[in-house]
Amino acid sequence: DKRYVALLSKAKGNVHVHSLTKVFLLQGMLLWVVSLPVQLGQIPATPAGVGIIGWIGAALCIIGIFFESVGDWQMARFKGDPANAGKVMDKGLWRYTRHPNYFGDACVWWGLYLIAAETMLGLFALPGPVVITFLLLTWSGAGLLERRLKRSRPEYEDYIRRTSGFIPMPPRQSRPANDA
Repeated sequence: DKRYVALLSKAKGNVHVHSLTKVFLLQGMLLWVVSLPVQLGQIPATPAGVGIIGWIGAALCIIGIFFESVGDWQMARFKGDPANAGKVMDKGLWRYTRHPNYFGDACVWWGLYLIAAETMLGLFALPGPVVITFLLLTWSGAGLLERRLKRSRPEYEDYIRRTSGFIPMPPRQSRPANDA
């Protein structure tokens, strides 16, 4: 990952200590928080039947897996065609959201939270989906990617104007930048 190479190239002192504290320890703590729905949802010793909230959560997980897998498959096919070099992917799911894979990832974690929320302890797992959604929207996901794409693909600004940033929505009519 280019981000880690850049981070570690700026390391002063022992690169292994820097890697442990700035990369692995941070990721470990974030992973612990994000996975709270999985951790807390399975603690009760007596499993209860799945209720309506759990089934809604399961459906949301399936929707999320669909968006992640289909979005990634569509992007891989797009990138695999040399004719698309330097172009913006705006077909398939990418027509309705600029980040179907990130949207899908968020749906999976919110779905797991709803499943866990059927247990009393699972209700306390709310920080998990909140943190992953924040990370996907700002820090390591869509925000980071969009800053790079705005610099490298001039037509990306038009794509932003007509396509929802996260939640899939029908495309808006594209207007020139000076009419916005």
